[in-house]
Parts: sequence; structure tokens; C-alpha cells
Amino acid sequence: MLKNRHLLGWLQASPLALVLLAFLLAPIVMIVIVSFWGATEFSIYPAFQFDNYEFLFGSPVTYRVFGATFKYAFITWALTLSIGFTVAYFLAFHVRSQTMQIALFLLCTIPFWTSNIIRMISWIPFLGRNGIANQTLISWGLIDEPLEWLLYSDFSVILAFVHLYTLFMVVPIFNTMMRIDRALLEAARDNGASGLQTLRHVILPLTKPGIMIGTIFVVTLVMGDFITVRFMSGSQRANVGRLISNDIALLQYPSAAATAVVLLATVLIMIAVMLRFVNIRKEL
Repeated sequence: MLKNRHLLGWLQASPLALVLLAFLLAPIVMIVIVSFWGATEFSIYPAFQFDNYEFLFGSPVTYRVFGATFKYAFITWALTLSIGFTVAYFLAFHVRSQTMQIALFLLCTIPFWTSNIIRMISWIPFLGRNGIANQTLISWGLIDEPLEWLLYSDFSVILAFVHLYTLFMVVPIFNTMMRIDRALLEAARDNGASGLQTLRHVILPLTKPGIMIGTIFVVTLVMGDFITVRFMSGSQRANVGRLISNDIALLQYPSAAATAVVLLATVLIMIAVMLRFVNIRKEL
């Protein structure tokens, strides 16, 4: 009887397992295999060699590009966490009407009704040398000449990242906050806890799973993004995604695959470290 149940469980899970195998695991395995292949100027050939990894780790450009990628990821994470936590806190604890909560939450999703590229490019006429921001500051007498660093800089790249990915931090934090028993907040107030103490000792610990899920979303998205860096920096900055994109454009697929494998390993290590601090499965 028990064996039949196990067999039935395996049969029920097999369709999903096949889908994951075909669309998730198989492509990753293929990328790993290709990362050991060789390449000439016009072709690639099957082989088992470490030339791609030796070149990757032996080039100082790799470390600069990875450093820039980590910088973008960390700054974007800090800003999206600050904004996302504030927005989620306001929606969860200061908006009493459920209808208003839903309306304001949907308002946050309006930018997602258009594509990422359109939302990103919309910053260019705003931040440009003769854009709205510079012209407004000049008309107010705050500056005498246009600010060059507003566009095609690290500032514009990070601004676009924050604009694109803040909602990925808001949603899981808001979802976690809505699950907090309001009786705990009342008990904290009855025991003389101030608002800041309640936030620090009650809300923050109970919101950690949502913060961690949002962090995973934002960090992985920023680490793999290359379109934003390309457009918002005017091709003057680079991250790992752009490194992979450039190799693909040059038909250097083994080199691109090796970089992708290193990036995947780096992201997985970062996620594993983050999950050490919060047991998401236990706390959700």
C-alpha cells in the first residue's frame, strides 16, 4: 500500500519534473558544457579545455566588471529596500481601508503596464543635457549650466535600476507585513513600546522573510541585467551581463558561456549566504 502511494506520488510529480528538466536544468547543463569548448575567429569546436576560464580569471577587466556589477547590485538593493519597506509599511499599517490598500497597490504597478525598455528610455529626455531636469534647475537659478552627470553615468544607471525593480521589493515585504497579527502590535503598545521599538523588535523580525525574498529578486535581476547599463550609461559603463552580450555579438559563445557559469555560481553563492540568515520555508 505504501509503495503504491509512493509510486502514485512519483507519477503525479513526473510532468512537472520533466518540464523543469527540459526548460531549466538542460539549458544550464548545456551552457556549462559549451563553456569548456574552444573557439576561433569564425567557429566554435567541441573540446574539454580550461582556456575560457583561464582567460576570464586572468584578465583584470573581469574583476573590474564584476566589481561594477556588485556595486550596482548593492546600491540598488539598499535604495529599493529603503523605498520598498517604507511603501509597504505605509500600505500595511497606515492605510485602514482594504479598498484603498488595493487601489494604492495597483497604482504602484502602473509602470509595469509598459515594457522595461520604454520605462527606462523615458528617463533620457528627462535627464539629458537639455532635458527637463536641467532646464528646470536652470530656470530656478539653482545651477548655471547643465549637470553632465545626470545622464550616461552611474547615477542614471542606478536610478533606472531602482525605478525598474523597486516593486519586486515592495510586493514580498507588503505580503509579509499583511500576515503579521495585529494583536502583537497592540500587545507591544500595551507594554509601553514606542513606535520605533515596535518597528525594531516586532515588525522587522517578522518581515525578514519578505525582505529576503525581495533581496533575492532585486539582486539576481540587477546582476543579470545588461540592457539598462547599456542604454543608461551610453555604453560607457559595463557589467557582467554586458560582457556576456559582447561575447555573443562577437560569436564567442564558449567565452560567453564561461562568464555566464561564473555569474551563475556567484549569484547562487550570494543566495546561499543570504538564506543562512533566514529560513524562508520555516517562517513563511
